[in-house]
Amino acid sequence: MPLIPEEPQIHESAQGPRATPATGRAASTPRPVPGPRTAATPRPGRPVPGPRPAPPAQRRHSSSGRPQAAPSENRSAPQLQVIPATADGALDAADEAVDLLLDSGRAPGDILVLTTGDQHPWATHELTFGEAAYWAQHEAGDDVFFAAAAAADRVKPRPVVIVAVNSPADDAAARALAKGRESAGALLIVCGDPQRINAVLGAGV
Repeated sequence: MPLIPEEPQIHESAQGPRATPATGRAASTPRPVPGPRTAATPRPGRPVPGPRPAPPAQRRHSSSGRPQAAPSENRSAPQLQVIPATADGALDAADEAVDLLLDSGRAPGDILVLTTGDQHPWATHELTFGEAAYWAQHEAGDDVFFAAAAAADRVKPRPVVIVAVNSPADDAAARALAKGRESAGALLIVCGDPQRINAVLGAGV
């Protein structure tokens, strides 16, 4: 009986684990975690032109007990301070005076600024929302208020009145100074040409 040759045995080669590159798995990058929000910068006491966050209708008239009603005690003798300035520089001088007053501790609602010529930029901006909204802020009495001397009859007394003599007309300056003396409870600051101011004051303002 012929021998059948043994079938060759196929030995499987020992294969170790294949080192397949992990191309399918990308390294995970950490996601940015939002940090805490910083608080919004509070609005400075001195108003500057800019959008108002809330319409004046939402303002509450809570000025009872504010110094507005007090000037009757001392309204006849406010202290007078003159800050030399040209007509072109009177508004800047008035702004600096407001900043100094606020830095010294004066409440924004204590201060009224009257201009004899062009409106202060703040007043010009606020008037774009209408006369009613503009004067409602004056009634609220919680911030510095800027008004033209021509509308001075509508303003209420405040402890400090600043008059910016930013027009060449002496009659406008005279009206503004007269109203400033009448409205200032403690301090009247006049920004302008000292010679003009003295001349107007000397005329019995």
